[in-house]
Amino acid sequence: MSKSKIFLIITAFVFVFAVGFVGFYVYKNLKDPVVTSEPIPYEKPDAVSEFNEEYDVIVIGGEPEGVAAAVSAARNGAKTLLIESRAELGGLFTYGMLNFLDIPQGEDGKSVSRGIYEEWHALVGGGNAFGIEQAKAAFKKLVDEEKNLTLSANTEVMEPIMEGNTVIGVKVKNEHGEFKISGKAFIDATQDAEFAAMSKVPYFVGGEDIGIKDKKMAVTLMIHLNDVNWDRVRETAKSEKFGPAEVTNSVAWGFSDLHYDYQPVEENTRLRGLNLVKIDNDYYINALQIFGINGLDSESKKEAIEKGKRETEHILAYLQKEFPGFEDAKIASFPTELYVRETRHIWAEYQLSMADVWTNRDHWDNIGYGAYPVDVQAQTPQDYGYVLSDPKQYAIPFRSLVPKEIEGLLVVGRSAGFSSLAAGSARVVPTGMVTGEAAGVAATIAIGHDISFRELSQDEGQIEYLRTLLTEQGAFVEHKESTYPYQGEWFDESVQTLINYGLVVGGYTNDLRVDEASTRHSFINMLKGAIERANPGIDDAFGTKLTGIHATEFAKENGPLMLEDVTAVLTELFIENAGTPSWQGLIDANIISADVASNISSDNHELTFKEMYAICAEVIEYVKQ
Repeated sequence: MSKSKIFLIITAFVFVFAVGFVGFYVYKNLKDPVVTSEPIPYEKPDAVSEFNEEYDVIVIGGEPEGVAAAVSAARNGAKTLLIESRAELGGLFTYGMLNFLDIPQGEDGKSVSRGIYEEWHALVGGGNAFGIEQAKAAFKKLVDEEKNLTLSANTEVMEPIMEGNTVIGVKVKNEHGEFKISGKAFIDATQDAEFAAMSKVPYFVGGEDIGIKDKKMAVTLMIHLNDVNWDRVRETAKSEKFGPAEVTNSVAWGFSDLHYDYQPVEENTRLRGLNLVKIDNDYYINALQIFGINGLDSESKKEAIEKGKRETEHILAYLQKEFPGFEDAKIASFPTELYVRETRHIWAEYQLSMADVWTNRDHWDNIGYGAYPVDVQAQTPQDYGYVLSDPKQYAIPFRSLVPKEIEGLLVVGRSAGFSSLAAGSARVVPTGMVTGEAAGVAATIAIGHDISFRELSQDEGQIEYLRTLLTEQGAFVEHKESTYPYQGEWFDESVQTLINYGLVVGGYTNDLRVDEASTRHSFINMLKGAIERANPGIDDAFGTKLTGIHATEFAKENGPLMLEDVTAVLTELFIENAGTPSWQGLIDANIISADVASNISSDNHELTFKEMYAICAEVIEYVKQ
């Protein structure tokens, strides 16, 4: 059997195992949703016809994060306006039909997302799945109960009103006309930081912060069916016809062999293992991936929805024929919006890094915790995505909500001040609602003490007051120190440098195999990635030299990596007219620091991964200069 066939078999096995393990991890603590005996009374919100001339706090975006922000501000005495362009609240949860929760769990196995999120969660049953209409009603109930809060639905934000670099108002329009509304503080809770972008807040898109400008994770169109036979789905899971799977009374996950058994019809689509939610006779499936979509382009998203609808028809026909339990299934409806995982990331006073997530770092201005595994979704039909690491729990700093350059504005949710990789964990909605709640309290403090958000972010006394108020209203902000992998080891900082660029992958076990022998192939791949991500502006001549080395037979070998191999490659790349390559020459040229060199024997020996990691981290620091 050829090496290429062996590699493909191993890759397929790893993918199947990973998909099954992801399902196990996400759903291991599932609770079946509790249907309340009495439905929550509900009336659709209206567009406001007469606004106040000024509000204390104006929140843009009726996503779950925006509801949390507006309710929080109102509870703390601020006259608050919540503006939503859609007809109803809930955004991704309701218009995108993403109705199961990625709940971040801390070291004690309990949710770290509390406060207003927890209140809403209880209203929809306290499980990992919820009904769409139930979610809308729960968001509306939270809003309706606040006398200081005004909601205007079907209201479009046209542009911010600026005074220098400070947001002082907003222009909106709805069926009643166009309005100019003043505000003392603003919170952007849109998925894509749309209002922040309008206000000229600096931002980057995708993986631009680590030199991967064109990174576009797959988007998903949820599948909504009726008339699935759940008992037969359970039997299919037991038979393992499509691989290992689990079924409870309300959710099912696994069936990862579908990835291979189902052949997509539409280009750039893929069906992965099914994650299903059952709510009465409504069945929702998160499995259809669509690639190459620009989440900031309305036409691209529109085309993706139409492509997803067509592929859903093909998927249903396949399931009806091949998957026991789906024989009589019908398409109930289509979501009007996609599940888009990543677009903008604002540049903030503090950019939450992957090293923060990896080290479970606390911060002095901790306003809540994240804890979800760092989920980097696939970007093409040829890759499967990966889990970068699985944190215990890490703090979200208030500074990560404060954008650079622009005053009077906070940004919450997945587009807040997170690195593109850290956002793989921090982007989940429960964490976003935690940031929204903190922003609402912070806005009332800034107004009450006549200080800017930036001044607040630098004032330890005011931050402690913010944290006290959050604690009083049920949020979880208690300072906590946690250990992390390889803490205190001589290569600890090297690992943190590499994980900031996504160059090491710990998965759910956070195991970087540091004591195993490294290989030439892994070294050349990591070296190329390190240089290109740390300094994407390298000149053409150097880029050609780097590509040439990467294409050599040496780079393709999986043989052991020797110190002389590393010395030869780095000398060729960085030292002109060096003569005979030497380890000492790299130290003398400040490519390798004396501290790192002291932990790596100068004898020509087989290098372990930890030694290779340290060397590649040194190269990053060198090329950044």
